[in-house]
Amino acid sequence: MEGYCVKCKAKREIKDAKEVVMKNKRKAMKGTCPSCGTGMFRILGK
Repeated sequence: MEGYCVKCKAKREIKDAKEVVMKNKRKAMKGTCPSCGTGMFRILGK
């Protein structure tokens, strides 16, 4: 799964990605950036 890293300002592959459900019942992928280690988050479709 690919996401946007705010710290690197680039699209990168999400490391250790896990699917989570947000409060509004939408799905999202949560993980870390492989280069800088910052938390990454990507909201998925319905």
